[in-house]
Amino acid sequence: MNEQFNITVAVPTYNGASRLPKLLESLQKQTGVENICWEIIIVDNNSNDNTNEVIKKYQFSWDNSYPLIYYLETKQGAAYARLLAVKKARGKIVAFLDDDNIPATDWLIQSYKFGQEHPKAGAWSGQIHGDFEVQPPKKFGQIQNFLAIREHGDNPYIFDAENLRLPPAAALVIRKKAWEENVPCSPTLTGKLPGLFIQGDDYEPLLYIYRGKWEIWYNPKMHSYHQIPAWRLEKKYLLILATGCGLSTFQLRIINSPTWKIPFIFIKTILSNLKRVISHIIIYKSYLKEDFIPLFEIKFYFASMMSPLCSINLYLRRMHNKINAN
Repeated sequence: MNEQFNITVAVPTYNGASRLPKLLESLQKQTGVENICWEIIIVDNNSNDNTNEVIKKYQFSWDNSYPLIYYLETKQGAAYARLLAVKKARGKIVAFLDDDNIPATDWLIQSYKFGQEHPKAGAWSGQIHGDFEVQPPKKFGQIQNFLAIREHGDNPYIFDAENLRLPPAAALVIRKKAWEENVPCSPTLTGKLPGLFIQGDDYEPLLYIYRGKWEIWYNPKMHSYHQIPAWRLEKKYLLILATGCGLSTFQLRIINSPTWKIPFIFIKTILSNLKRVISHIIIYKSYLKEDFIPLFEIKFYFASMMSPLCSINLYLRRMHNKINAN
């Protein structure tokens, strides 16, 4: 098990038994990979469906030259699943796919080539297109980034990490060295699981990688498709999503800030988002019942305004857990 691989495809999954077959079949159709050594690892994030059985069935009949490996991560939270994936990966590059991402047939080779051509890149991502079960609401393009849909044109560029303009963890590729040297083993933001509505687990490791002086790139030649079921376009879910994303704002902003700046960021986060909330209410008050998008944005700005208080809550929880552990 000490063989060095060029690239590892890592799939964190939670209750993904119905989604994984389509993803695995798409990985079996990857082209241009004959001369690279690669592997697939599935990290089961403590699923309560038959994910384990599905993978065992595939492993039993697996006759491909690249291995298919299964791991179980019992700590629930996408961040923990990714940490285990990087730890177990034997590739110098780790290409993450969520269980509802379907890569184009050349996604893997384009991911690998980009890493070879950009040695200072610590992470890179490409175009993520929406594959919708039902028609999205009007003006959905204004908020599609929140559902990990990214279509930023045909020119590569470096992401603006300073202003939290970063790719999602879905279809994200990282350099293992950049991750291991910079990302802490105890994440603050742990992922999108039932009962946990503070998100930002996608961005947290990227901000640490950026702090380690690595570049984070957009590679337009990498295409994948995010399957969006009907329930993820329902108003109730989207408003929860807006709140969860907003609550992580302050915590993300202070990761790469000097300590002396934190009080100023605290005040600025509250006041700037309060201004946005008031402005949106004034402008869109008469449209909120008919136009869902401004309501989503108000929820996000309000949660961002509250994120400094949420960050204090997270800190107190961590201290409480440490005291109990001792």
